[in-house]
Amino acid sequence: MNYKEQYRRKLISIDEAVGMVTSNCSIAAAMAASAPPGLLGALGKRRDEVENVRVFSALLLREFDFFLDPSMKGHFILESWFYGANERKGHELGTVSLIPSHGRDWGPRKARFDPPDFFWGTACPMDRHGYFSLSLGVGYEKDLMAVAKTVILEINPNLPRTYGDTQVHISQVDYVVEYEAPLVEIQPIEPSEEERAIGSYIADLIEDGSTIQLGIGGIPNAIAKFLMNKKDLGVHTEMFTDGMVDLVEAGVITGRCKTLWPGKMVGNFALGTRKLYDFINENLAVEFQPGRVTNDPCIIARNYKMVSVNTALQVDLTGQVVSESLGHFQYSGTGGQTDTAIGAQMSPGGKSIIALRSTAKGGTISTIVPCLPEGAKVTLLRADVDYVVTEYGVAHLKARSIRERVKQLINIAHPDFRAELRDAAKRLKLW
Repeated sequence: MNYKEQYRRKLISIDEAVGMVTSNCSIAAAMAASAPPGLLGALGKRRDEVENVRVFSALLLREFDFFLDPSMKGHFILESWFYGANERKGHELGTVSLIPSHGRDWGPRKARFDPPDFFWGTACPMDRHGYFSLSLGVGYEKDLMAVAKTVILEINPNLPRTYGDTQVHISQVDYVVEYEAPLVEIQPIEPSEEERAIGSYIADLIEDGSTIQLGIGGIPNAIAKFLMNKKDLGVHTEMFTDGMVDLVEAGVITGRCKTLWPGKMVGNFALGTRKLYDFINENLAVEFQPGRVTNDPCIIARNYKMVSVNTALQVDLTGQVVSESLGHFQYSGTGGQTDTAIGAQMSPGGKSIIALRSTAKGGTISTIVPCLPEGAKVTLLRADVDYVVTEYGVAHLKARSIRERVKQLINIAHPDFRAELRDAAKRLKLW
């Protein structure tokens, strides 16, 4: 079989690909650093020719006109599983709407109930056997490729070749376009003093031989710095980050004690710097699996001493966790927080940790509150909360009564707000 000839026959221009889009159709686009910049960048050119085109994606890190230009309203709508800064801007313009969903369900539910007309993704160049690698992410991409009427891959030679369930054969693709672009890089955030304190407390909760799930940002970066003296950690996560590379290079992450994919770092997408992308390139120790696998609580629970660490925006005195909204304002999304928190607690010796700074807005408001504000979206139910950590300590809420929870959470609140929280707890008859 001449795969190069198949590739040549399927190669079209970006304008030809975007020209296939018609009114009232839907496009599933790969997320985060996997999003196709050539195709999505050209989509807005069709504004005057189409209406009501839906684009499914998440955490789009580049600025695309099709949802950031106010004149696009009515022509395109981005339906996003997870907001970043760009989606928040588009939400205010009325060009973005959230898809509430757990990370494990992003692909399977959309594939079953609302399959797209098109799938647009990115891949590294085809190998001699006719295979592409989807490279930086397979959270939901392969699920939607399987049901899309037309599959188009944007080939970028700068993408790393990754292993696991990332392989796609030329026979599974309808068209390819070529577009060379630099990779999206997210520089590590230097942890604040408060975040370093949180990282220290969390590192104390992580035992040698544990399998960990971390996110991105100041708190996860701080945790990684305090794990340098641990031994034989493993990784089963949503997102591969630079901090994990640092732990591998320090000999901390070995995967020797993992009971699921022993010796392998398992995740569904990567987001970080060139250092991370070079590390995962052709690295057999890195295993990409879809979100329906990495985020399935029953699969997560098969890891020995699984520790899930997620961040939050607010926690009320009974333990309800708000991680995705500020009142009515949608800030991010559910993502995999519930998936990983529940899965970790089902694991033998596992722990689920919610981390947050004790105050926000320059220390003027407490993030531990008597009652959640109107419109707040609860991400993790209080019945599913294990540990909560701030820079003032650790509250272990699992199996605790409301009365005990209130005491523990006030103890880790900022001292400036503790008296106010005690008065509110008495008024609300929480203790």
